[in-house]
Amino acid sequence: MGILSWIVLGLVVGILAKLIMPGKDPGGFIVTTLLGIAGAFVGGFIASLFGIGGVAGFNLVSLLVATGGALLLLFGYRMIKT
Repeated sequence: MGILSWIVLGLVVGILAKLIMPGKDPGGFIVTTLLGIAGAFVGGFIASLFGIGGVAGFNLVSLLVATGGALLLLFGYRMIKT
């Protein structure tokens, strides 16, 4: 995937993570996008450890894996901030 694809996927995943775990987080649009991109990396890494596969384009598995990673990062971010 190219850098633009990672940014778009990160935006979509960040928004999904915020919809699943709503709350008052600082940062807004930029932090949401960065959280989604980092979540895609984390989710892909964890999924590859378990043999599920990684984030390889825009498909349902990649979206679920990346969203799971973003949720983990969002949860960790909230634990650190509070």
